[in-house]
Amino acid sequence: MEINYHEISYLKDPKPLTLKADYQQFLLSLTGVTVIDITGVDTNKYRVITTLLHGNEPSGLIAIHRWLTSEHELSKPSTNLRFIICSVEAASLAPMFTHRYLPEGVDINRCFGQANKQGYYIRAQLIEKAISEVSPELVVDLHNTSGSGPAFGVSTHMDSLGLSLAGLFCDTVILSGITLGALMEQNFNCPVLTIECGGAFDEQAHQVAYQGISSLANKACILNSRHHAPVEIVYSPMRLTLNHGVELSFAQHDEGNQGVTLIENIEQFNFGSIHKGQIFAWLDNQGLANLTLKNDAGENVINEYFYLSGNRLLCAKHFRIFMATTNVDIAKTDCLFYIVDLPNSDPH
Repeated sequence: MEINYHEISYLKDPKPLTLKADYQQFLLSLTGVTVIDITGVDTNKYRVITTLLHGNEPSGLIAIHRWLTSEHELSKPSTNLRFIICSVEAASLAPMFTHRYLPEGVDINRCFGQANKQGYYIRAQLIEKAISEVSPELVVDLHNTSGSGPAFGVSTHMDSLGLSLAGLFCDTVILSGITLGALMEQNFNCPVLTIECGGAFDEQAHQVAYQGISSLANKACILNSRHHAPVEIVYSPMRLTLNHGVELSFAQHDEGNQGVTLIENIEQFNFGSIHKGQIFAWLDNQGLANLTLKNDAGENVINEYFYLSGNRLLCAKHFRIFMATTNVDIAKTDCLFYIVDLPNSDPH
């Protein structure tokens, strides 16, 4: 599929005919990055919501389309809203919403903040410009988790406004120092928050996105707004990744496979507390050399968190995981899952 990386389309207060009958038809009517501007009561302020940076994460698009075709018809939002729909081609490629990015493409959410003037980096710069040109008071980037799990937020820093904003969508925020070239890492002189709404095909994830958008649109002041629960801040996630060329499989028990064989129910552990001695995988004769776990300082700390018993990979301490997935492609090209410490690292 040919992509015009310089292409960006703008829609202002689109009519029902433009929005089509459902979100699938609407998506198929778009070409390239699409910006949708909605006029608010206060026309001097903008709030920006991005979605579909990954083509297999549809909750943001579903929620935006629902809001545009229902609630927006009844009243204006408190401020101007700018929605940015990013990886239209990947999301549209059949089967719809199954491609993170196009075959032979790259993950655009690893291309932000770069000087490269080619391909997806150009598109990332277009998206950055579409955000910065309206000097927003906040930016929310809507995603789905790679596997099943509850909604949570991720940000590089947190203040009172960011905490109140997160509370419109979820009750947990991960404060991350990891640098990947993601949109969330960019400085727009306002809070920038990624919301992982839950599994891509979980109705609850779509509802999380919709309710968050509705609340964000209706509130004149986000700061100290009432939300359903206190927001917990979780610090310093670490990424567990496969080393280059390592094979990955999933199983209930050791099948003698090459590389790493993760337990097939790994997604059940998302945001759960993991105890010392829990079996996570079976490794081939390369052992821990199959894996890398980097902390904020870029140090490989795999030996602090895992150990081998025979060829079984076991947890060496108490921690929490999130973004675990059984999608082999995502697990191999991105990460197996993230790890965060818990206050009591060695419970009895």
